[in-house]
Amino acid sequence: MAFLNGLRSEHLATLALYAMETEFAAGQTIFWEGDIANRFYLVDQGKVLLELRVNQHAPVVLQTVGPGEVLGWSWLFPPYAWHSDARVIEPVKALFFYGTRLREHCEEGPRFGHELMQRVAEVAIARLNLLQKRVVELSNPSRH
Repeated sequence: MAFLNGLRSEHLATLALYAMETEFAAGQTIFWEGDIANRFYLVDQGKVLLELRVNQHAPVVLQTVGPGEVLGWSWLFPPYAWHSDARVIEPVKALFFYGTRLREHCEEGPRFGHELMQRVAEVAIARLNLLQKRVVELSNPSRH
């Protein structure tokens, strides 16, 4: 998985301490926008839609997260709340990580924390860029 590429063996070992395998069925919601963000996932199989609920309208699809990608970055940044819903569209197998425990470990081990922060920040920036593009698309009715 690209997220783990180049990670030092001791940092991989730390992540492994907080990892568990998990599965989600199609149609299941993994998390809801606004709920407490205390975990993240590395998707091994399946697909997840990231969606925004906008007033009374149908949810707006932001992105599809699939194999090899990270699901969830909000656990690392205050206020530690999800910024979208995550709904499974193809059965998912993933590694689940306790973000709250990883945050504590980051404070105790600044080198690990720096490495993890950089990787999660890359994911967050990519998602925010996609959100910006999606907003532009939705605000231009001629593109629909």
